[in-house]
Amino acid sequence: MIAVCSVAATAWLAARTTSSAIQQEQGQLLSSDTEIYDTLVGYAATHRDWNGVAPTLRRLAGDTGRRITLTTQSRRTIAASSATSAALPTRASAVVDPLRTDPALLSGGVSDRIDPLAVGPYRLTAAERKGLRRDATKIVYCLRATTGAATLTEKPTGRPSIKLPDSVLDGAFVDRGCGLDQLAAPVPTEIGPLDRLNTMVNACLRGQDLPEVKVSIDFVVRTKIGAQAAQTCLDTARRDQLTPYVAPAALLYVTTPAGTTAAPAFHFTSANTTRIAGAAGLVLLVTVAVTVVVGTRLVRPLRALADAARRPVEEHQRVPVTTNDEIGYLAAAFNDLSQRRERVEGRRKAMVSDVAHELRTPLSTIRGWLEAVQDGIATSDQALVDSLLEEALLLQHIVDDLQDLAEADAGQLRVHLESLLVRDLLDHVATAHLGRAETAGVTLTTHIDGEPEVSGDPVRLRQVVGNLVSNAVRHTPRGGSVTLRARQAAGQVTIEVADTGTGIPAEDLPRVFDRFWRAEKSRNRRTGGSGLGLAIVRRLTEAHGGTVTVTSTVGAGTVFTVRLPS
Repeated sequence: MIAVCSVAATAWLAARTTSSAIQQEQGQLLSSDTEIYDTLVGYAATHRDWNGVAPTLRRLAGDTGRRITLTTQSRRTIAASSATSAALPTRASAVVDPLRTDPALLSGGVSDRIDPLAVGPYRLTAAERKGLRRDATKIVYCLRATTGAATLTEKPTGRPSIKLPDSVLDGAFVDRGCGLDQLAAPVPTEIGPLDRLNTMVNACLRGQDLPEVKVSIDFVVRTKIGAQAAQTCLDTARRDQLTPYVAPAALLYVTTPAGTTAAPAFHFTSANTTRIAGAAGLVLLVTVAVTVVVGTRLVRPLRALADAARRPVEEHQRVPVTTNDEIGYLAAAFNDLSQRRERVEGRRKAMVSDVAHELRTPLSTIRGWLEAVQDGIATSDQALVDSLLEEALLLQHIVDDLQDLAEADAGQLRVHLESLLVRDLLDHVATAHLGRAETAGVTLTTHIDGEPEVSGDPVRLRQVVGNLVSNAVRHTPRGGSVTLRARQAAGQVTIEVADTGTGIPAEDLPRVFDRFWRAEKSRNRRTGGSGLGLAIVRRLTEAHGGTVTVTSTVGAGTVFTVRLPS
């Protein structure tokens, strides 16, 4: 993410900075071309020919770093900024004609495309300029007093012009006696040319059967009929009238010093180069800073994990979870693993203690009786042999149960599946435990709905149901009952072993399937077994792809439910 963001930021900043620099360079280039064109058009508008334009070309070439050449329409050279000759491009950069200017190149272009500097016979004498300016100054002072603002400017002809604010022009402006209309009257120098202009314009309009018009000194035609045609005739007449007073149209060639038309290669200024380098350096600095900060935050919990992992196993270290990312997930997983390892270690210790306790009692009994016989305190009779055999069988039973659990934990518990009727399974278990139930005064019955059938190992399933029935008979008081029920529904077979015994407290239910756990805390053999029976029941049931659950009410009884695939 840091790499992507840094690359994107660098690209964006570099593009913006470079684009700005290129636009600045292009703007300077366009400004140079505009300056060349504007200067030459102004020269042509104020001179009758191109004689003497060479110094102007050399000055422009020195300011812009370009090679400038002027030729006639037939490509005959008029003047050039360099004395060395060079082949001209096939296409001219522009046509320098003050009577037909290029609006895209001429700054402050006008709609009729006639350069404002081309005044021809309308240039006023010094006396006329002085008189009009004196009158215009008085009018400006008057207008400022009545309108609040007025600006005095001078046209290229020398005629003064008064400009009023837009707020005044947009409203109903009243001269209020300032004499503004006096400036609209032509002076003697302008009367003759203006009359000839009107004659040419009206001759043009008569040829189109349009009414005559009167052209003002501002070269404006006001008519409601044929306004477009009148304006066209006016522009044509003005060009015809001004042609003798301006230089003829010329072709302009602006090239590189070598004579090519390609734009000069951009060489960024030191300021632009500094801006680009600064932008890239800023992104690099921010990237390094962010990388250091993020890297430190990433490494700190990893170091804590490494330190905790190197600690001794007995310490069961925990690490703080400070983030909600992959490192945080790893820390949480480490803590969970440490907690589970601690629980496993506790269970291992408890199991070793339980196994030692379970084996110690029968071994102590056997050893005690054998030592008594050896010392001559007791005699070796049939009752002693039977007692010792019972203790040996108990040891064998505990060892067999432990072996079954060890095979299940190692994944080596094998079941030999075959089709088995549940009715036969329950009848076999009930018959095997009927004598023990009768001795304990407990009624043992079976109830089977239909003929459910499962695929399982008959020996292992009898061990499952037998362990449950044995526990039920052991914990059911005299006069109680133990019921075996079976039914098939929703693709599975349910086997229930229900008793009316003492029940199991709710807080002990989650532990009934733990190894060596017994509700009777004294571990008395007369009230409890080895504590492995229910653990074996769960592992054997899971080996058949089933589940076993328990519900119980203290004083009312307990129900163990085994669910197997049908």
